[in-house]
Amino acid sequence: MQNPVLVEVYRANVLESFHRGVICMVNENNDVILSKGNVEQVCYPRSAMKFIQVLPLIALGGIEKFGFTLEEIAVMCGSHNAEQEHINTVESILAKIGLNRNDLFCGPQYPSAKNEANALIKQDKKPEHIHNNCSGKHAGMLALCQLINAPITDYINPNHAIQQLILEYVAKIYEYPRAKMVTALDGCSAPIYSIPVINQAIGFKNLVSNNYDEKLANACKIMIEAVGKYPFMVAGSKRYCTDMMQITAPKIIGKTGAEGVFCMSLPEQKLGVCIKIDDGKMLPQYNVAQAFVEATGFFNQETLKSLHHYLQETLTNFNKFTVGEIKAVDGLFDGLKIG
Repeated sequence: MQNPVLVEVYRANVLESFHRGVICMVNENNDVILSKGNVEQVCYPRSAMKFIQVLPLIALGGIEKFGFTLEEIAVMCGSHNAEQEHINTVESILAKIGLNRNDLFCGPQYPSAKNEANALIKQDKKPEHIHNNCSGKHAGMLALCQLINAPITDYINPNHAIQQLILEYVAKIYEYPRAKMVTALDGCSAPIYSIPVINQAIGFKNLVSNNYDEKLANACKIMIEAVGKYPFMVAGSKRYCTDMMQITAPKIIGKTGAEGVFCMSLPEQKLGVCIKIDDGKMLPQYNVAQAFVEATGFFNQETLKSLHHYLQETLTNFNKFTVGEIKAVDGLFDGLKIG
């Protein structure tokens, strides 16, 4: 059975294409209170997992040992544009742990921000590891190495001590057995694990349910506070994660992942949401996420005005003529009840 159509693409009022996918929302008891499609579908959380991968560093005392700021914690959770503020913050983390940008091993990548990428090209400079959108996460992983006195060499190896430690937290937060996970490598070469959509929703619920021991519960609270207060570090200019949380935090916290994943936590209601677009396109996940944000009723239309284009995005051609639109299916969240 196919997953339902979640997003439609129109050209001159004719449905030209569409995107199928899965939506799952769970409550504090892990009951599925909203589902569309196969919530048992297995996929990789990709960068949405960054909110979990940073937790051992916080829980084991990394903030106290190295003096990290909330802004630095936020960039460890981010898929950043490599704007100058992001680069400065990652370098600050590395300086605090006695390392530098040459110790990163996430892979050179041109900055996601076009102006920053163009600046490198104009200067005839090649991108470095620090420009990778995951360099904050990798700086956090190097910090974890320094914290537990593990070697920094080969820190991305799935069998490395810090990756095995992170995996323990991943299994606990997502409530999914390690034995069932398939280990792969993310775009930045760090290990990533296959997890059903429902467990990804459970994971984001667990980040705000605080049902853990004091250290882990506090780590979750600090992470949620960091990304809510410094959403620019999570993505950057003209990015949905940043734009959304600048308005919705702390009521709604969200993180994108590659291949069409978007996960959200609702701290007050202790709810978790996972969206997965089957074909892996990135824009449709934002259409669906924004449809959810608007359907919660947490915010008035004036407050959401700057985000509304994510729900219903105008499509233009090379001459900047309007040719159509991409939008979440009408009535996708009709009858949604929160709380």
